[in-house]
Amino acid sequence: MNRSNVLIPCVAVWLVASGAMLVAQAPAAPGAAEPATPTAALVKQAQQLNNEGKRDEALASYRKALEISPNDADAHLGMGAVLDLKGDYPEARKHISRAIEVASTPDAKERAWRTMAVSFVFECNTGEAGKLEQQVFDARIGRQDFLSAADVANEAARLYLECADINSAEQWYKTGYQTAIRKTDMSDADKSLWLFRWENAQARIAARRAQHEEAVRHVSAAKTALDKANNPDQQRFYPYLTGYVAYYSGDYKTAIADLQQADQRDPFILCLLAQAFEKSGDQKQAAEYYRKVLASNAHNPTNAFARPLAKKKVESAKP
Repeated sequence: MNRSNVLIPCVAVWLVASGAMLVAQAPAAPGAAEPATPTAALVKQAQQLNNEGKRDEALASYRKALEISPNDADAHLGMGAVLDLKGDYPEARKHISRAIEVASTPDAKERAWRTMAVSFVFECNTGEAGKLEQQVFDARIGRQDFLSAADVANEAARLYLECADINSAEQWYKTGYQTAIRKTDMSDADKSLWLFRWENAQARIAARRAQHEEAVRHVSAAKTALDKANNPDQQRFYPYLTGYVAYYSGDYKTAIADLQQADQRDPFILCLLAQAFEKSGDQKQAAEYYRKVLASNAHNPTNAFARPLAKKKVESAKP
């Protein structure tokens, strides 16, 4: 579905743990090995420049890397990511396509597929993004890597949900849960964690369908599963869930209060907060949160959904 044909709410939560689509990278730890080649050094430099928001300088470093090594997959992926952040999607996809072509390992190929999927998400092109996610999912099922396949299924589900294809989202979330529990040696805590993710998904789906009572029922079931999982790292997702449901129920005051307790580094959450403030009539706070979204330099689904709307809002507010 094309973004221009649907009102896109930039709201979701990154429940999967893989993080494989994050092209922006954290600074190297002290004592980390230096890049082995000039190309690798330039790629590392470009990643750091992008992390600092210096996209034109990052592109210049990637171009230098590609002058030295025209078939370097990391340089092409990085170049594509920065171009996506700048809104030059056709040129971005040329570089990501090249990375797919030259990927030398299955893991590299899957990473490139997922990066391309994110590129399509910037425009909410779920047709193309979904095909790429399906390829990654099938590859992981083929290896019987059920948990990482389930991560990909949930990832695909969110692409559909936040592009307003709710039925496809429901199907993929169900596939994700059913795939995860195929792992026979999963601990009880992990079973509860995956149940939390499934109940969380069903609550958000019900909220999007304006089925408030159904959403509340799944929120309660999600909380029960989360408590049984006894996983402190996952607790931050609960106020996101309650804030999401409150937003789609029209309770913007509660949505704001809950979402402000959620992860303030997540562009989706910041964007949802901006929309909640906007719905509440607080244009000043809405503008502040939209600007916070634009400060993110990550190339991942959270930013792919949030950034285009935030950019549009900020630009429309200029005198």
